[in-house]
Amino acid sequence: MPAQSSQIRTNRQSFWPAIIRILLVEIVILLALSGAIVGYLSWSSEAAWAEFKAASIPPAPDVKSPIQFVNRPMLQCDWRA
Repeated sequence: MPAQSSQIRTNRQSFWPAIIRILLVEIVILLALSGAIVGYLSWSSEAAWAEFKAASIPPAPDVKSPIQFVNRPMLQCDWRA
């Protein structure tokens, strides 16, 4: 019996370095994933902001276009049925 209890104690002591290694690998993977997620969110928000700003700028008038825009108020018309 004494041989079995010392063997069990030795097996339990040999588990701790493996458990610590696994925990360290998991922490490194979680840090890498969180860094990738933060980087992606930063990139996508900058791209969305640039797209939003570009949409708020009116397009330049095309010289070859037959339609021209006039910057004056529209006249109100009274439509009666």
